[in-house]
Amino acid sequence: MIITLKKQAPPEEVERVISGIEKKGLSVTVIEGANYNVFGVVGDTTILDEKLIAANPYVDNVQRIAAPYKKANRLFHPADSVIHVAGVPVGGQEDLVVIGGPCSVESKEGLFTIAKAVKEAGADMLRGGAYKPRTSPYAFQGQGTAGLQWMAEAREQLGLPIVSEMMSIDKLEEFNEYVDLIQVGARNMQNFDLLKALGTIRKPVLLKRGLANTIEEWIMAAEYIMAGGNDQVILCERGIRTFEKYTRNTLDLSVIPIIKQKTHLPIIIDPSHATGDWRLVESMSLAAIAAGADGLILEVHDCPECAWSDGAQSLKPERFQEVIEKGRAIAKVVGRGM
Repeated sequence: MIITLKKQAPPEEVERVISGIEKKGLSVTVIEGANYNVFGVVGDTTILDEKLIAANPYVDNVQRIAAPYKKANRLFHPADSVIHVAGVPVGGQEDLVVIGGPCSVESKEGLFTIAKAVKEAGADMLRGGAYKPRTSPYAFQGQGTAGLQWMAEAREQLGLPIVSEMMSIDKLEEFNEYVDLIQVGARNMQNFDLLKALGTIRKPVLLKRGLANTIEEWIMAAEYIMAGGNDQVILCERGIRTFEKYTRNTLDLSVIPIIKQKTHLPIIIDPSHATGDWRLVESMSLAAIAAGADGLILEVHDCPECAWSDGAQSLKPERFQEVIEKGRAIAKVVGRGM
């Protein structure tokens, strides 16, 4: 709900309106304008009588909005949010970010080899899965705590912030300690207890779109995190499940302008998981940049045919560097750096 108060409303009247709403268990976001003060009311606004509120002589307008998300809504936050990940800005008109690294952390030596390669190629952050959600219970499930510690060591040596996927609440303390950007994977996008837990910390979260979720459901998942007090959310499109069999998933690049229109949150694209084929990653990366994405997250492995997971969609370091070099040219055309 949006409540617009006239600018000449006395401060005590403004406070009376706000406190009356908050007593009902709702929260109020205030946007001060030149001629009006706008209140965005967050929560179950069905308990409010809009006619009663409109009867106040200092209230200019009361409007219920269709979108159920408030914290992520651009209406209440017109400016683009820029999320800082260990000093690396993501979003707004900042340079596009590139996150590169292996699907899963296999060994310390292998991680360091890939980490050095992505650093030299121009990556801004290092990705790597320490805990791996796999379709088969018999597949490699990750190196766990050791994997996170190896990534932290790579960060210390190379200066790259690290990105890794958190799967359960019991790992919250561990991830808060080691990881710079906590990833919520597609399968956990609607793990609401996990989202609520991430709302209690002040650590950037990379929220991937679910396998078959609508854009609104995706934004509402971000709302869970933000409603808890953590507004450092970056959205990530990684393809959705359709009837198409030529690709692993269907990459929905139309979400980029839609997310920019509906929310103020940054959005990055994962063409590796979307396509499932390294031969398609470059073209989809360039298309994402042209469409206005704030960054890319790409899987990189020095020996994809030997990778313990997702080798078919992983770029070799030299191809990864080519994507970045070509991406810079596209970024320049759309008025961004990279």
